[in-house]
Amino acid sequence: MSSSAVRPSPDGFSQLGLGTALACLLAATAAPTLADDWTQYRGANHDAVSAETGIAKAWEAAAPKVLWKVPVGEGFGTFAVAGKHAYLFVAREGDEYCVNLDADTGKELWAVRIDKTTTNTQGDPCPRSTPTIDGDRVYLLSTYMKLVCLNAADGKVVWSDDLVGEGAAPKLNKQPKSIQMWGTAASPVLDGDLIYVSGGLPGGSLMAFNKKTGRGIWAVGSEAQTHASPVPCTIYGVKQVIFFVEGGLVSLAADTGQPHWNYPFKFSTSTAASPVVGGKDGNIVYCSAGYDVGAGAVRIEKQGNRFSATQIWRHEKKTMSHWSTPVASGGYLYGIFGFKEFGSAPLSCIDIATGKEMWSKPGFGSGGGTILVDNHILAQSDGGTITLVDASPDGYKEVGHVQPIGGKCWSAAIVANGRIYARSQKEAVCLEVTGK
Repeated sequence: MSSSAVRPSPDGFSQLGLGTALACLLAATAAPTLADDWTQYRGANHDAVSAETGIAKAWEAAAPKVLWKVPVGEGFGTFAVAGKHAYLFVAREGDEYCVNLDADTGKELWAVRIDKTTTNTQGDPCPRSTPTIDGDRVYLLSTYMKLVCLNAADGKVVWSDDLVGEGAAPKLNKQPKSIQMWGTAASPVLDGDLIYVSGGLPGGSLMAFNKKTGRGIWAVGSEAQTHASPVPCTIYGVKQVIFFVEGGLVSLAADTGQPHWNYPFKFSTSTAASPVVGGKDGNIVYCSAGYDVGAGAVRIEKQGNRFSATQIWRHEKKTMSHWSTPVASGGYLYGIFGFKEFGSAPLSCIDIATGKEMWSKPGFGSGGGTILVDNHILAQSDGGTITLVDASPDGYKEVGHVQPIGGKCWSAAIVANGRIYARSQKEAVCLEVTGK
């Protein structure tokens, strides 16, 4: 509403008239009512769910408008946003930088070099991971596995750990070909006081670090890593972290790294989508991979202190996503499913317990991504269109769509503090969702 003064009438409505006053009231109530930061890959709770409300009503009242759009450097990771600061991980002239943007204007506040980036041009030479924010610190995992903690205010290094050392290439030769070619695409994932990272040396390939000091807390296993990020979760009241490695899913105790359960899963070339925990009882884990691997789901059970994982469905090729990780809500998966179907792969709703497709809408493209906000799916196509859709298994119902950016958009748009942040390979954009 305008801030200009209008003399109120005795009945409480302005002299503009009842109809205008009601329209202004509706516009005001349509604005987002609960704001929230988005502090790391797939959000603070590791499930791609935003706590914000009022987004859908605001969008129904008026489509989001571009607040700013700026070039940032190349990359495929998503935004991490806290308060007035928006962070990205990008490549510039062969090196990787953490970039801090003013969330209100898009102005670059600082950029700090972290490491070199990949030189492989098949799939583009740039980082694919997302920064993690925790209070006054920012964490990054570089393409060649340098774990770094920065001061959020000025970008100065607080601590760093080169997980594979100067001789990165020979050590990466022990990893899958996709890691040798492109380095890691996994993000550092923060939960409580620990940061979880996949990919290290034999005997310590799955790791947890203290966020304040960088000290290693545990390192276990010799599993070859993939491009998937770790997923902290709680199943049957037990905190655990799930790693998607070359051999499949591995669940470890969050505080000690002791094994809980595993699910062998086929590997071919590259696995990039992260596992998704869902189901009505929160005990079903979905995973997927491209290159003719497909998708599957396991039900986790617990007897005494022992966990077990039982496959409940498995699809070859069908219901697969390569790196576009779906979001779980109400017993269903909502995501962009497909492999190298750029521009055409559908946004679909899948019953996580059975693998049954409830509905499907083509035209989103397998490089895009999805999150859940205000009981709706926010889907970014791989061509840059951002669409808001009801999160319901009853059918595809669109609230609206906008296209604020173009080019190769191989990531998910996110919501933070009433705004939508999205990126292409080279540009970043912020949309205001006001309902005005």
